[in-house]
Amino acid sequence: MVARGGMARFWSLESLQMVAADGGTESSALVDDNGSEEDYSYEELCQATPRYLQPGGEQLAINELISDGSIVYAEALWDHVTMDDQELGFKAGDVIRVLEASNKDWWWGRNEDKEAWFPASFVRGYIRQCRKHTGMFTTAQLSTIFGNIEDIYKFQRKFLKDLEKQYNKEEPHLSEIGSCFLQHQEGFAIYSEYCNNHPSACTELSKLMKQGKYRHFFEACRLLQQMIDIAIDGFLLTPVQKICKYPLQLAELLKYTTQEHSDYNNIKAAYEAMKNVACLINERKRRLESIDKIARWQVSIVDWEGPDVLARSSELIHSGELTKISKQGKSQQRTFFLFDHQLVFCKKDLLRRDILYYKDRIDMDEMEIVDTEDGRDKDFNINVKNAFKIINRATEEIHLFCAKKQEDKNRWMEACESERRRVQEDKEMGMEISENQKKQAMQNARKSRHGKIKGGYNGCPVPPPHQSLHPIHQRHITVPTSIPQQQVFALAEPKRKPSLFWHTFNKLTPFKK
Repeated sequence: MVARGGMARFWSLESLQMVAADGGTESSALVDDNGSEEDYSYEELCQATPRYLQPGGEQLAINELISDGSIVYAEALWDHVTMDDQELGFKAGDVIRVLEASNKDWWWGRNEDKEAWFPASFVRGYIRQCRKHTGMFTTAQLSTIFGNIEDIYKFQRKFLKDLEKQYNKEEPHLSEIGSCFLQHQEGFAIYSEYCNNHPSACTELSKLMKQGKYRHFFEACRLLQQMIDIAIDGFLLTPVQKICKYPLQLAELLKYTTQEHSDYNNIKAAYEAMKNVACLINERKRRLESIDKIARWQVSIVDWEGPDVLARSSELIHSGELTKISKQGKSQQRTFFLFDHQLVFCKKDLLRRDILYYKDRIDMDEMEIVDTEDGRDKDFNINVKNAFKIINRATEEIHLFCAKKQEDKNRWMEACESERRRVQEDKEMGMEISENQKKQAMQNARKSRHGKIKGGYNGCPVPPPHQSLHPIHQRHITVPTSIPQQQVFALAEPKRKPSLFWHTFNKLTPFKK
């Protein structure tokens, strides 16, 4: 007999396996005729023999596609040798264009030699042609809709295989699966790209599904691959739901695992690791939203020089007005924007204070912030108040700044220290925004800016708001297990209080509509 806690642990393990396998396959691998395990590509899996089929569904879907003018192909599963001139002969693997499928048993089609009838049971439709069918899908559209789902499939397949090896079929409550999660924890990071792309995928898919030919095409793909009755957007949501379920399932498993169990420490570590994975995904999602705002801010700055802010930065940490003092004792009132890795400063227009002109930037990677006492400063030989310095010890480069109030000075010094911590945390988390995403953000911002100027609006948009973050080990969202799974991803990013900087920068926003 298995103890009550052991039985609960058994069900938790079963649930974890279902999450890993999507609950849709009986094994982690396909098996060939000889019973040996083979590694199949994503496309080959789509053609493997599944368990779900709606009778007559293929015929209906194919006829709809043909009637819409789409080109439909079928792949021969077996050789068809015939002496009848009215039948089409072919070999296994041949590609046949389907011209008529009104009869459920015999279809009319064409191969390289001729047009004739052929047995429908000898062929199967396939969707690989959609990648070549540029008339319906561009490469960019397919990339947007499916993202890196093939990479996720390959990773998940290997993970499931390793997970099953750790599963004790004879005594499930004694299984030790924690080490499997720890071994693969870095691999789960690929879900971040997919989750970030998912809203764009839904938008692109929604546009296509307004046209009948695309609705028929995707339904035909589902039926021809004999998949369960779920629309394509449901299948595309699965990876998003999967990555959210792991921390919840591990928490449940940990709850029913005694501290004396040999897998307790690994399960606990796996739970923390998967929370970190979810944290990284949420943080990347937030950063992607942030870079769009930064891009829109930059294109509003007049006389911008040098590389884009996004070339090195992805988040605004602090901003406000300071007085910059030169070695000659000259004071300059400037508006400063502290991003990760760099400090950008601008000058306000004398007449239109909402317009900012780019002046310069400081590389923060080699800098150190130093508190400066009120009174005469020995480096600049002037009297200062509420001052601090940013110093490069290697080059002896020194920048002196003065704030209006002591509280402003304290906030700036805290922000500079926070900037260094966040850069280090990003490095530890592997936080990176791809060059394509940065480039796309700048292109979108410039298009939007051009449209506003053309339409008669030439104001300066509000800069991206500063948003406080907890240290890396605290950036986790605990979700009650009672919440439905489909809501988890929506809850994964917490609602933040409106930033005070929105209020500050509203002063810079002209001609509000």
